[in-house]
Amino acid sequence: MQLYKNQQIKIYNSLTGKKEPFKSINEGYVGMYVCGPTVYSNVHLGNVRTFMSFDMVFRYLKHLGYKVRYVRNITDAGHLENDADVGEDKITKKARLEEIEPMEIVQRYTVDFHNVINTFNLLPPSIEPTATGHIIEQIELINAIIENGFGYVVNGSVYFDVHKYNETNDYGILSKRKLEDLIHNTRALDGQSDKKNPQDFALWKKAEPTHIMRWPSPWSDGFPGWHLECTAMSTKYLGNQFDIHGGGMDLKFPHHECEIAQNQAALGQFPVNYWMHANMLELNGARMSKSTGNIINPAELLSGKNNIMSKAYNPSVVRFFMMQSAYRSVLDLTDNGLLASEKGFNRLMNAVDDIEKLKTANQTSFDIQAWKQSCYDAMNDDFNTPILIANLFEGVNQVNAIKEGSKTITTEDLKTLKDVFNIFVFDILGLKNNQESGAGTEKLSGAVELLIKLRQEARANKDFALSDKIRDELAAVGITLNDSREGTTFTTN
Repeated sequence: MQLYKNQQIKIYNSLTGKKEPFKSINEGYVGMYVCGPTVYSNVHLGNVRTFMSFDMVFRYLKHLGYKVRYVRNITDAGHLENDADVGEDKITKKARLEEIEPMEIVQRYTVDFHNVINTFNLLPPSIEPTATGHIIEQIELINAIIENGFGYVVNGSVYFDVHKYNETNDYGILSKRKLEDLIHNTRALDGQSDKKNPQDFALWKKAEPTHIMRWPSPWSDGFPGWHLECTAMSTKYLGNQFDIHGGGMDLKFPHHECEIAQNQAALGQFPVNYWMHANMLELNGARMSKSTGNIINPAELLSGKNNIMSKAYNPSVVRFFMMQSAYRSVLDLTDNGLLASEKGFNRLMNAVDDIEKLKTANQTSFDIQAWKQSCYDAMNDDFNTPILIANLFEGVNQVNAIKEGSKTITTEDLKTLKDVFNIFVFDILGLKNNQESGAGTEKLSGAVELLIKLRQEARANKDFALSDKIRDELAAVGITLNDSREGTTFTTN
């Protein structure tokens, strides 16, 4: 039996504002679309958190036995500088400033994006389509929207008629905004716009003579609107209606709202059953911003070459830090938080390593099946990774108790213990055991064992000052000595 048949997930649906039991459209299959990056600059840590959150969701659904088609796009055209359909295309602007081809910009930052997410151990999606690879599909959608009376052409550009759409549909159903409020809060048109109303958005923009990226269409040589690409790619690979659509909280309006409108207008169907939004990443209690200098990029965080953090951090420590917060919560990136996560991560990895050394007995002195189910219960509750991690540390306590001899475990339950840690720590949370391995471990162990022996000799000679100095100096570099009746062992922190 597939695990999903007896593990009921509840997902917080942004559309309804509540947790709902997850039921896929086709049993055993899940279609999930997540808005990917606009590749005009280096990926930032806020992006990393969003994609990491949906990587965790992808991993858990796969673990439960679902066949998941995970589509995450690359925006390589059409994303203008602001949501009012004015300004330059972000990629074109960067290409003009650097005096290179736009596709050179796309290639550079797509490679950067892949390098960064690979560093944080994200699985690749099932399909990673690009906006420029789906121009034909976008033109077909525009034609359907015009034919259905929700689009209009002005001077070679095509716009979505939000007011017309709102007569029979609810523009604002996802973001809970009312069109009347949007009208009230929108500045009057300056006479230079082709739109009927400021709330209308571009489906196709006629390219100015200086605009480099352009394609032929029935209306003009131009380029598609940013919102349109996700409608085209999601429906092409997942169908007119699919299970999960994800992205950052900042995309809920207008991007995702416009996607819903486009689907309804072109295809006559509500596109998605469950809308999921990952929340923002802050830095030291404030929004990350280049203008204020309150910003750190992934390379700076991992290398330690920055003026914000006290040291370099391992990618798995950063991932562990992010998984300690629910994906729907605002997360504050701080040095103290990362330091605490590093200690917790090392404690978790030490327990994973210690499982291999545990001795078995005739009975198990704790309810291992209840503990195992508690890990599933956490993930089933809207992918609650903080509770999962708390439950895993209950397992760490059991490992340490068995190691010390105060609790026991059978051979069969020891296998279960090991399997649960492997599933949730590595397969689902996506962590890596980055503690030193191979020859590095042997050298470290040899050096520490020599110091332990010297410390034992010092204690035998009543040279407690030297004994304490060895212990304290090792502790200062993250190596803790553990004295017991069986002898002295060490752990790395």
